[in-house]
Amino acid sequence: MKNVKRSLAVIGISVMMFAACGPKSEIDGFKRTKSGLHYKFEQENKGAQAVQKGDVLVCEMKITMNDSVLFDNTGSPQRLLEVVDPLFAGDLNEGLAMMHLGDVATFAIEADSMAKLVTLPPFYKSGVGMKIYHKITLSSVVTKAEFDKEKAEFEAAMEKMRQEEPEILKKYIADNNIKVQPTESGLYIIEKKKGKGAKVEIGKKVSVNYTGKLLNGQVFDTSKKTVAEEAGIYNPQRPYEPLSYVVGQMGLIQGWEQAMSTLSAGSVATIIMPSNLGYGARGSQSIPPYSPLVFELEVVSVE
Repeated sequence: MKNVKRSLAVIGISVMMFAACGPKSEIDGFKRTKSGLHYKFEQENKGAQAVQKGDVLVCEMKITMNDSVLFDNTGSPQRLLEVVDPLFAGDLNEGLAMMHLGDVATFAIEADSMAKLVTLPPFYKSGVGMKIYHKITLSSVVTKAEFDKEKAEFEAAMEKMRQEEPEILKKYIADNNIKVQPTESGLYIIEKKKGKGAKVEIGKKVSVNYTGKLLNGQVFDTSKKTVAEEAGIYNPQRPYEPLSYVVGQMGLIQGWEQAMSTLSAGSVATIIMPSNLGYGARGSQSIPPYSPLVFELEVVSVE
């Protein structure tokens, strides 16, 4: 009788373990959770730091679908993923929460579920059980506390830059003895040579030579080859010639558009703009956030 009870107990434990793992995966070599996430660990470090909700994962990830590579940064770990609550049953976040530092795992996600959230490649077909595979090598983990601290420090630095900008611009204006009054939007337009040709207007095609600088004199862009060479930003892959475009159709920054509307063919001007008329809080690749800008403009032609 004792042996019978022992056997029943073993069977009960086995059933419980099977139920916890979920139904068997139809993908060779994979396991499956109850929610439907298919997973396979090539390397598992259960004693290492476990991933928690809110963590940001520095990892290598290769995403494939039907043998097509949708994304791959293998060999170049990056901050790619923030762990949040699952967005649907069997999504990637469930898999990420199973990982530990140093793990290498592949998660297969139902494409039909993903299609409700993102646009999938043209070869995707619904209702046929297609999967999207995410192979992840977890290099390091930025904890939620660390990430929140970074975010707070970044926001504080941004706020400091925002608050300091008016004084920085005011000092530049005073140091350079600029006497013209700004427009209502805060734009300074110093026309060094009055244009005698056609006025710049919406719908007209204009051709403009330009040089863009930060207040410290650093050139970030120019249409002139010699200026680019002197500034150390020369790019042999681009042409250096006047910028030609139809006014109102190119989506240029506000400060540029506002200044151009006051000029004519032949005008040579310096414009100074606060960051809200330029690239604002986002900045750009070569322009820090909250940076006032200086442009040297020469309106070559207006048609």
